[in-house]
Amino acid sequence: MRNVRSARMAGFGHSVPGRCVENAEIEQSLGLETGWIERRTGIRTRYWVEEGDTLSGLATEAGAMALDNAGIGRSEIGLTLLATSTPDHLLPPTAPLVAHRLRLENSGAIDLAGACSGFLYALTLADAFVRTQGRAVLVIAANILSRRINPAERASCVLFADAAGAVVLTPSRDPAAGILGADLCSDGSGYDLISIPAGGSNRPFSSSMAADEFLMTMRDGREVFSRAVEMMSSASQRALDRAAVDAGEITRFVPHQANVRIFQSVAANLGIKAERTVCSLDRFGNSSAATIPLSLSLDAANRPLQNGESLLLTAAGAGLTGAAALYRA
Repeated sequence: MRNVRSARMAGFGHSVPGRCVENAEIEQSLGLETGWIERRTGIRTRYWVEEGDTLSGLATEAGAMALDNAGIGRSEIGLTLLATSTPDHLLPPTAPLVAHRLRLENSGAIDLAGACSGFLYALTLADAFVRTQGRAVLVIAANILSRRINPAERASCVLFADAAGAVVLTPSRDPAAGILGADLCSDGSGYDLISIPAGGSNRPFSSSMAADEFLMTMRDGREVFSRAVEMMSSASQRALDRAAVDAGEITRFVPHQANVRIFQSVAANLGIKAERTVCSLDRFGNSSAATIPLSLSLDAANRPLQNGESLLLTAAGAGLTGAAALYRA
């Protein structure tokens, strides 16, 4: 396609597993009082996979929904990006399998490990590919975090969930639409705040290791909270400034669904009205990179995007990694 000026979100999709886990089940296992989780996180339920469910399966379902929603041919997809921290295997990457199952015969495919910010990193890369190559991109974010939770660690056990979300980006000749401003950032001084200690090349698997060394751990929840608020707020402001858009123009604020108090604080810092925040956290919990496309898909199904709307997307996660993007519909 010649004269590509921008990349537009043409289709949305999502997938969640079948097992709904209510707070009471986790509160009972941890010896917490009734209502403790919702008061501190805003989460009421989340969905966890069952035996036989796979990351590639969730990603494929979300991708198929987004492609159908976009109404474009499978042959038009030139690239498939899968943002995940929980691939089917350490090797090979999962994205080629997902592209194969979706019959995307003309698509490259690669995994991106960007933790909770992974979807926004993938989205900005996809935007550049569409603009330079004039071909559509399928962006999927998916995680199965229930298999990485340490059930004895309260900080992570109460938060994390399983889900997938997807967006199809297609070429557009409208220079006033698409991603108008973005900011990608990192802060390695917080590298070990959220981690899986073993299993990588630095500490490879050994039969002498304890099982919990291969599970997710959050070293300091309060520090994670404060640094996430600061990173999401500053990245969002930089994205707004680069797009020359005022926070008051935002019609939908779609933050990473980590904790309701985090994105309420970010919205307050930016001056975004509470009613403009898109929230799926209460029903679906924190599925890391998948939360933003999941929220987009759920919200767009009820309120289709209108031309001229301004969306602010932002996230922060392990690494530390952060990102924000201003998208004009």
